[in-house]
Amino acid sequence: MKIPAKRDFPVEKVRRFLEPGPVLLVSSAWQGETNLMTLGWHTVLEFSPSLIGCMITSANHSFDLIRKSRECVLNLPTTVLAKAVIGVGNCTGGRIDKFKKFGLTPVPATEVGAPLVGECFANFECKLVEAKLVPRYNFFIFEVVKAHVARAPKYPRTLHYRGDGVFMVSGPSVSHRRGFKTRNL
Repeated sequence: MKIPAKRDFPVEKVRRFLEPGPVLLVSSAWQGETNLMTLGWHTVLEFSPSLIGCMITSANHSFDLIRKSRECVLNLPTTVLAKAVIGVGNCTGGRIDKFKKFGLTPVPATEVGAPLVGECFANFECKLVEAKLVPRYNFFIFEVVKAHVARAPKYPRTLHYRGDGVFMVSGPSVSHRRGFKTRNL
């Protein structure tokens, strides 16, 4: 294996390489108002209970809805929804109904007040369990209290944000149980 040539890189841009997972659509609701936002900064913190950490900037319209309601839905879109995902991320819900504008279907959740996005592959209803890091870092810790996942495909093609408006699509799945083959990677 070759050692690649490297260069100095701005530390404030390392997230391009470290984004942990697929882009999500986060739905929220508070006192009759709903919103939808695109989220690229999240991480699994625990398996059981299922804890997810999310960085939601205070400049985002959803921030106050989630902070006040203490709940949201993390919706997992596939590549079919790429235009909607980008569109949702490039406008504010303070001025428009994003569900209507992008042709998405709000579906009632069973455990939280925020709606599911019907077209998404999976929907994870969440309750806020830790808010100590919100004032300083805008970091919310949610517990997934109900999960809804489509029956197929087993590994959906999802979008991953790389920064600067660049996305990548999840590639073929490989399993260590079958042995990694570099031609598959």
